[in-house]
Amino acid sequence: MDPRADTDIERALVVVAHPDDADFGAAGTLTRWVDAGITVTLLCCTHGEQGARPDADITAIPALREREQRRASHELGVTDVRFLDGHRDGWLVPSFELQRDIVRVIRDVRPQRILTQSPERVWDRIQASHPDHLAAGEATVRAAYPAAENPFAWPELGLPFWHVTELWLMAFPDPNHAVDVTDVFDRKVAALRAHASQTGHRDDLEERLRWMSGAMARQSGLAEGRLAEAFRICPIN
Repeated sequence: MDPRADTDIERALVVVAHPDDADFGAAGTLTRWVDAGITVTLLCCTHGEQGARPDADITAIPALREREQRRASHELGVTDVRFLDGHRDGWLVPSFELQRDIVRVIRDVRPQRILTQSPERVWDRIQASHPDHLAAGEATVRAAYPAAENPFAWPELGLPFWHVTELWLMAFPDPNHAVDVTDVFDRKVAALRAHASQTGHRDDLEERLRWMSGAMARQSGLAEGRLAEAFRICPIN
């Protein structure tokens, strides 16, 4: 499916469960959006405090992962990075509280395009479907439609309702659009290396990313040697 042209989009919101989720799934795409002049906001629903070694000081992890995400986003040109409070890593559910918090950001940012994680599980590669990812995706879909555009949903937020026109889902079982990220792949690698607490031990990081991006490109019919990120695009009319 062909999305709206990037030149027709002014603002995009990315909603994910944890720091580094957006960079693994969409760093190349976000770089292209920024380069096209789109203002991108990244919202992390948790601080990723469970993403640590067993001997780590878990009280220090949230601040560490927030710093890493801001460094990673800087590599892509994303400067508006936000974190929700009150939602625990590992316990994320698509609650009304989470939906409300996402609606607040949607109405504040007023994005034409939202990118989030798939609420549908990939049974062939279950690691792509962390329960927190599914929860973030489901809550974001519900927040984008109908809640954000419904003037009777959480009017106490004090923000005007907003209609989102495009929803992009990453790690979806059956994607219908690929973004060629070959020319910005180095920035994707740089962003993920900024998440040193998560990737510092991976000597084969670039090789693994290149393999995965190459597989997505081939499955999407791109030319040999190209690299891609794949999504399911859902228009909201």
